[in-house]
Amino acid sequence: MSVQLILKIAAVGVLVSVLSQVLKHSGREEQAFLTSLAGLLLVLLWILPYILELFESVEKLIRLCR
Repeated sequence: MSVQLILKIAAVGVLVSVLSQVLKHSGREEQAFLTSLAGLLLVLLWILPYILELFESVEKLIRLCR
């Protein structure tokens, strides 16, 4: 996992947090929820290849131990 990915995730977190607070204070709580959900989905799409790689590594390790 690269440092660039971690910085992207942090930037999305800060941006989503600020947008959610602004939307909540203006009475648009539904849009704030959707903004948070969109940020979560974006980050999950970014880290999905790393999660799959982790599962493949664990599977290979289990096969070697048998």
